[in-house]
Parts: sequence; C-alpha cells; structure tokens
Amino acid sequence: MSIPPAGDDRDDWAQAQRGVGEGFGRIFDRYRDRVYRHVLRLVPVVADADDAVAIVFLEAWRRRDDARLVDGSLLPWLLVTATRVTQDLQRSARRHRALLAKLPPEEHAHDHAEHLDDGPASVALRDLPLSDRHVITLCVLEGLTDREAALVLGLPVGTVKSRLSRAKRRLAAALNASPPARTRLNGAAHGA
Repeated sequence: MSIPPAGDDRDDWAQAQRGVGEGFGRIFDRYRDRVYRHVLRLVPVVADADDAVAIVFLEAWRRRDDARLVDGSLLPWLLVTATRVTQDLQRSARRHRALLAKLPPEEHAHDHAEHLDDGPASVALRDLPLSDRHVITLCVLEGLTDREAALVLGLPVGTVKSRLSRAKRRLAAALNASPPARTRLNGAAHGA
C-alpha cells in the first residue's frame, strides 16, 4: 500500500479519529523523521529528541479530536506540538537540575559528551519566547507560509507577520551579541 504524499492526510486522519490505528500509523511513518529533525533544533540534549517525538505522537493520538489539519496536512499541528513539548521538557529539566543542586556535590565529573555542541543560533533560538520560536520554526525553518502558520497557531496572518519580524530582529540581535564561533574555536586551539 502506498503512502499518500505529504499534505494529504485527510483520509488517514479521519481513520485515526475513528480509532483506526493503521491510519495513525501511516501519519506517524509519514512525519516521524520531519518531527525528529524539528525537535533536534530545539532540545539541548540529543537523547531528549526521541522522547519528544514519542510525546508529540502520543499527544496527537490522545488529542486526535482536537488536532487541526492545515490544507489537509497534520504536519503544522505536529510541529507546534513539538515546540511545546520541547519547552515542557526543558522546563522539567530545569526543575530537575534545581532539585539536584540542593543535593551534595557529586564525586565524579559529568560526561559532557551527552550535550550538543550548541552553536550560537541554536542557543539564541531556544532563548526566544515561545511565541517567537513558533513563528521562526514554522515559517523559517520548516518553510510554512504566513497563512499556514496563522492557521495552525489560530492567529491572524498579520499577527504572524509581526511576530515573525520581531522574532527575526531578536534572533539577529542575539547572534550579533554572541562572539563568532571561529574566534572561540581559535582561542581554544591556541590555549587561550
């Protein structure tokens, strides 16, 4: 059985809403990798990406009566949900770290290999407010139009455009404020 092209989820999603797992499975197969790539941009620890993707599709199944298709595609809803899920995971991680900070110090060093070597763009993106991250990830990184982003976010197109403009300015300001990666690498290589 062939998988319909991206953007044509109506039949499969209608099946999923009736509780038919095969329709939901085709949606999962169609978008799992795309959601995973999206999540990788937003999580500080690669290991969290698999958890985030699992939670996104669990939410899609759990909220299948509420999820909205945009031009016949569930992808925009999945991407917005993924952004929210990663924010929740980061908030949970902060609470966990705060709790751990109250414990006596560990006697061994942390394994820094678990953490991504975040470039300034990833850090700046994660530091943006959620509303700005939504429009940047949907319009810039995922290539949705302003209209598509407005539909999935439930906002007027003009609001999406103004948020996108503001988010781009904030992101540019954050990137201009951070030292160039080449300088940091050269300094580290020369023992600075």
